[in-house]
Amino acid sequence: MSLISNSLTRVFKNVAVTATACLAMVATGATAADKVYRLKLAETWGPNFPIFGDTTKNMAKMAEEMSNGRLQIRIDSANKHKAPLGVFDMVKSGQYDMGHSASYYWKGKVPNTLYFTSMPFGMLPTEQYAWFYYGGGMELMEKVYSPHNLLSFPGGNTDTQMGGWFQKEINSVEDLQGLKMRIPGFAGEILAELGAKPTNIAPGELYTSLERRTIDALEWVGPSLDLRMGFHKIAPYYYTGWHEPGTELQFLINKRTWNKLPDDLKAILQVAMKTAAYDMYTQSKHESGKNWASIQSEYPNVQVKDFPVEVMTALREANDRLLKEHADKDATAKEIQASQAAYIEQVRPWSNISHRAYLNSQAQ
Repeated sequence: MSLISNSLTRVFKNVAVTATACLAMVATGATAADKVYRLKLAETWGPNFPIFGDTTKNMAKMAEEMSNGRLQIRIDSANKHKAPLGVFDMVKSGQYDMGHSASYYWKGKVPNTLYFTSMPFGMLPTEQYAWFYYGGGMELMEKVYSPHNLLSFPGGNTDTQMGGWFQKEINSVEDLQGLKMRIPGFAGEILAELGAKPTNIAPGELYTSLERRTIDALEWVGPSLDLRMGFHKIAPYYYTGWHEPGTELQFLINKRTWNKLPDDLKAILQVAMKTAAYDMYTQSKHESGKNWASIQSEYPNVQVKDFPVEVMTALREANDRLLKEHADKDATAKEIQASQAAYIEQVRPWSNISHRAYLNSQAQ
C-alpha cells in the first residue's frame, strides 16, 4: 500500500482515536521551539461564499487549534488568485499547497478525475462516503491524482443536486437539441450525446450568463445555494435531479507539501478535512430544507418538474453508452467504474430496505 493508503488505514478507520490523540496533544501544549507550518489554500469559490467557503474556514480553524498553532492555513478565494477553475494547476505546480474545488472540473486535463465528484445515476452521499473510506475509493482516487503530484480528499457533500433551472419546459428529447446549459462533469457529456451544448462556467458568472441568455439553462446545487443566487427570477422551471446524486467537493494537497509535514500534523490535517467535509454535508441538508420551504411559500411561480420518462430513458441509455466507451479506452476508468458499480450492487439493497422503505411508509 502507498503512503496515503497506509495513512488512511490508520486515520480514517479509527478517526475517534486519532481525534482524541490530537486533542490530548493540544491539552499538553507544544513548546515554542516547535516548527510552524504555513500553508496556502486556493479555493474555486469567491470570498465568504456560503457553505463551500465555510468548509475551508472550518477546516483551517480546526487544524490550527488541534496543532496548537503549528499548522496554519491561509485561504485565498477566487477574487485573490483570479483562477477559479485553475486550482488543479496551481496546487500541482506548488504555487499553492492546497486547494478546495470539485474533482470533475478537471476532466479535460485528467478524464478519470470526474468519477470522484458524483456520477449520473450513481451513489447517494452516504453510499459514496462508504465507498471512499471502506470500499476502495480513496485508493483509486490516489491512483488517479498521484501521478500529478497531488493527493485528493473528500471535501464536503452538497447532498443530491437538483436537475437545474430552465427558461423553457422540457417535454421531449427534441427539446434538448441545441440547448445551451451550464453543466459540468459526465452529465455534460451525456447531454452533448443527446444534442445539447453543455458548458462549464465559474460560479460568479452563472446568474449573468443565464440573464443575458448566453445559456438557456443551468444546474448549480439545490435550494441550499440556488435561492440566494436568484435563478428563480429568470428561469421559472426547476427540475429534479438525476446527474449528481451525491456531489462531493475535494481538498487537494501538493504531494511535496504533504511529505514535508510531520506525521502528527498529517493526522491532524486529515481529521480536520474529514470533519469539515461532514459538517458541510449536514449544513447543506439544513440549508436545503430551510430554503425549499422558502421557495414554496415565497415564490409560488417556480414550477418544479420531473423530466419526462422519455427523456430520462434517453439520458440513462446515453450514460451507459458513454461509460462503456470510457472503459473500453482506459483501463483505470474501467477499474473505477467496476468498483463503483459493485459497491452500488452491494449497498443499494440496504438503502432500499432502510431509507426508501421508510420514506415510502411515511407517504402512505
